[in-house]
Amino acid sequence: MINAHNISVNFGGEILFDSISFRLSAGDRIGLIGKNGAGKSTLLQLIAGKQKPASGSFAKEKNCSIGYLPQDIDFEEGRTVLEEAYTAFDEIQAIEKQLEKIHQIIETTKDFEAPLYLKVLDDLSTLTSQYEMLGGYLYQAKTEKVLKGLGFSSEQFNRQTTSFSGGWRMRIELAKLLLKEHKILLLDEPTNHLDIEAIIWLEDFLKKYAGAMMVVSHDKMFLNQVTNRTIEIVQQRLFDFKKPYTQYLEHRVLLKEQQLAAQKNQEKQIAHTEKLIEKFRAKATKASMAQSLIKKLDKIERIEVDPEENQVIKLSFPVAIQPGKIILEAVDISKKYDQHSVLNQISLQVDRGEKIAFVGQNGQGKSTLAKILVHEIEFEGHLKIGYNVKIGYFAQDQSTQLDPHLTLLEMLEKTATPENRSRIRDLLGAFLFQGDAVDKKVQVLSGGERNRLALCALLTQPFNVLIMDEPTNHLDIASKKILKEALIKFEGTLILVSHDRDFLEGLCEKVIEFKDEKIKPYLGGIEDFLSYREMDSLKQLDKKQKLKVLSKKGSGFQNYVLQKQDRSLQKKNAQLEKKIASLEKKIKELDVALEVNYDETVSDPNFFSHYKAKKEELESLINEWEEVQSDLDESQ
Repeated sequence: MINAHNISVNFGGEILFDSISFRLSAGDRIGLIGKNGAGKSTLLQLIAGKQKPASGSFAKEKNCSIGYLPQDIDFEEGRTVLEEAYTAFDEIQAIEKQLEKIHQIIETTKDFEAPLYLKVLDDLSTLTSQYEMLGGYLYQAKTEKVLKGLGFSSEQFNRQTTSFSGGWRMRIELAKLLLKEHKILLLDEPTNHLDIEAIIWLEDFLKKYAGAMMVVSHDKMFLNQVTNRTIEIVQQRLFDFKKPYTQYLEHRVLLKEQQLAAQKNQEKQIAHTEKLIEKFRAKATKASMAQSLIKKLDKIERIEVDPEENQVIKLSFPVAIQPGKIILEAVDISKKYDQHSVLNQISLQVDRGEKIAFVGQNGQGKSTLAKILVHEIEFEGHLKIGYNVKIGYFAQDQSTQLDPHLTLLEMLEKTATPENRSRIRDLLGAFLFQGDAVDKKVQVLSGGERNRLALCALLTQPFNVLIMDEPTNHLDIASKKILKEALIKFEGTLILVSHDRDFLEGLCEKVIEFKDEKIKPYLGGIEDFLSYREMDSLKQLDKKQKLKVLSKKGSGFQNYVLQKQDRSLQKKNAQLEKKIASLEKKIKELDVALEVNYDETVSDPNFFSHYKAKKEELESLINEWEEVQSDLDESQ
């Protein structure tokens, strides 16, 4: 479908690609990966025809339409969601306008024998056939189906696009691309602004998509679901494997081992040959043999080991002064946007050292509560911040709040405390902004690089509480891993809004679910939360929407009994959750002991029987908790 031949690109005095070639064929579903700034977005722009290479060429099949979703988009104002989505069917809409004019002519015509009237009838017949062939009678229903799949409700269809956040507007653009049914889809971080339900829907849609696809994503689970081929950009070169991401990594490790072994053997042979050459050179009778060996050595094609990106960000969050035991108390917090209620009298207490994950569908109030906790927006209710609490806040759009006209150095000088100004260059270096790179303007950075800079700016001031809203958006896979490790080691308090299951796993000790204007806390990490909810993945969190009806009929005495039973169940539920959390902690300690000092640990003859008993006890408690939870759900 598309052939790329010897493509080279220079950007800002740096070489992004040097004579790269590849083919995008029918049925290819390519995951394009690489570190931030490697040129992934640039490559998509080149294929889409938005940029031209310094050298090389693209050959495209005839009538091969390309749909391109960039990271940043612009909308024409004055359109509703439906009107914007309908622009995907511009040909159909053009015919609709023509048909409307024809109907007006027919309605006002009195001379039915006139040549103009007969021509109008012919045009009507032709246009009606075209309209039907293009799917004119179905496109509205098709549009609504796609919009609903991406999370829009019927009530939102007639709202102005300008009333939605950037993430929701991105969904509209994605809907337009999917509706156009292009032969090739180029998607640049399509999951960045989607909640789990929408990601699942998109995965299912792309699995059935008939055309070819190239997607830039740092979501490992998404890549594994929708791709069958992986291209990695490393040091101006492409590495192409016909495998999805996880299998590609395994193959890459195996290939590297084979290359190193082959290189080692070759180096031994070369060293042996060089010794023979030196030996024969000293003897006149062997001079011709030495020359033959030299020629042989010159002809050897040296084995090269594929390069790796060894540079990683060095990240650690310094803790400010020790805060009090209670970090914050929120009581009866409510928030409305116009007439739309997002949070309704919710209460929350955060204690020192807690690591909490906010999860749930988009629009349920996760980001709203995060903004309330840092006093960024007005709200109803009471919020008390604890003693000595210093909050660092990373907004979902933090990278867009950076001044594009400042250099990286100027940006950090602006945010740093007087004590940290001397460390600015070191901090930038830790985030891979070294040498002349610190004098770059913010506006030339990639999305991932801007996110790295925003994280770097967060480190210019000491905090003991971090509230982070989707910090992994635009970050490459390696940077996400480093960030996760830094947050695990962070000794302060953490509140994290994220839809990334892989990122949350092992990071948070408490999960708060946002749903229907309320919040519900769950003890334990994201894995425990998933098991509590009888789900095997976070994706099902947003899918599982049960409608429950509670009958309030009956006498006052019956209601009293029901309420008493409900309170008893709640008490039992809390006790079970406490026992489960305690037992999980003990099992984790045993797991650590096995990892750290296996021989000494297993020397205890009773260890494995003790370990097995703990596991069985945990399973029994979880089963009991599920029964209690089920009874509670039925009573609510």
